[in-house]
Amino acid sequence: MPSLEVIPKQSVFPLSLTAKANGNGATFKDPAFMENRTAPVHRWVPWIAGFSGAFVDSVLAAYIDRRKAATVLDPFAGVGTTLIQSAIRGHDVVGFEINPYAALAAKAKLKVLRVKTKTFDATIEAMRLDARSWCNGRVVMGVAPIAFRSRIPFYSPKIEKQVLHALAFTSKIDDDRVRDLFRVAFGSVMVSFSNYTYEPSLSTRLGAGKSLIENADVAATLLKKLRHMRADIEWLRSEANRTKPGSGCVYNEDFFAGNQRLESGSVHLMITSPPYLNNYHYARNTRPQLYWLGLISSPEEQRPLEEGNFGTFWQIARDKDCVPLAFEHSGLERILSKLRRLNPEKGQYGGRGWANYAASYFNDCDRFLVALKRVLARGGTGVIVVGNSILQGVNVPVQDIIGDIAKMRGLSVEGIYCLRNKRVGDSITASSVRIGASKATLNESAVVVHKR
Repeated sequence: MPSLEVIPKQSVFPLSLTAKANGNGATFKDPAFMENRTAPVHRWVPWIAGFSGAFVDSVLAAYIDRRKAATVLDPFAGVGTTLIQSAIRGHDVVGFEINPYAALAAKAKLKVLRVKTKTFDATIEAMRLDARSWCNGRVVMGVAPIAFRSRIPFYSPKIEKQVLHALAFTSKIDDDRVRDLFRVAFGSVMVSFSNYTYEPSLSTRLGAGKSLIENADVAATLLKKLRHMRADIEWLRSEANRTKPGSGCVYNEDFFAGNQRLESGSVHLMITSPPYLNNYHYARNTRPQLYWLGLISSPEEQRPLEEGNFGTFWQIARDKDCVPLAFEHSGLERILSKLRRLNPEKGQYGGRGWANYAASYFNDCDRFLVALKRVLARGGTGVIVVGNSILQGVNVPVQDIIGDIAKMRGLSVEGIYCLRNKRVGDSITASSVRIGASKATLNESAVVVHKR
């Protein structure tokens, strides 16, 4: 087991746990997704909530005997970092992901070794030739998604015409694995030539102080991404020649509904990072990909993604009278009570709304840990990467509370390990309405649990 930095015990939580150092010298690597931006395969799709492939490798090294294959689970798989890294190392993998765009990317990565490279190469060349007429008077086959709404035109007219040609070309690709790679490539770059930008939430370029994009070479951007992907496939094949990769599957559904697909005691290692308590709106921030790739076609299809998201969203929870905890935890109850008393004049934007949001989040943490205990094998390990949060100026030590809940649900807690002492980009702390006065800082930790 790893010897790691210990998070200080928080006196407000009498059940809080501290890490016990072990002697094998293993350490967790930096979980920040930034490293994935240049790593083969992982670089295909940027994902704000992801962690690095190197972090996954360090967890595999710490908790799985290198001589043995294992079943690795990621219940909040995102774009598949845990899954692809574990499969490369020879382990069988299972992932659950509620967001159809992220699930598409994760599935495409896991299937990539079965892609016919000659077909992929020929299709890239065919797109290059077809793109020579995307900017002229050629009639576009297809229209922008009717139900997709944005405050300003998502694409300028000259760009939208090229986008529609690109999507029309992609839709005619016969090989489904190659077609999915083209869809993933488009989804990963489509915002870059739009009038929107990630800051980190999706917003207009004008709102971020940037000029609108009147024209761009859509084909050049897309072909560059596809060629990077093609090079990564060669790298992955060379890796597979050294170590037989594991098999895997990704279910496009939430873990609460889908975990019954797994037999009890079938998972040796779980590595995941559930959505943080920071109200980052995954469904809304991937609306462009969801609509333009035809993964959803209406707000009615988008709503279940929002309502089924882990911990829900503040916008959904804020209007409720009072969301009760599904378990007893005196320290968390004190935090929620303090929140409910803050800024009552702001109504749903005050502490009451954020208390409902936090209670909903921790109720889902409880549901998650109950399900995790069922699917873990005896002696199995779960590594949960989470960050603390600051709501209305109140520090919420998420990592400690999750450790407490795990103990309540019959899991042993090896420790809570500090991965990063500082973290930026939390949307909750960016607003003067939300932050209040606090000296707390944002950090990130790994909560390591075991099933006896």
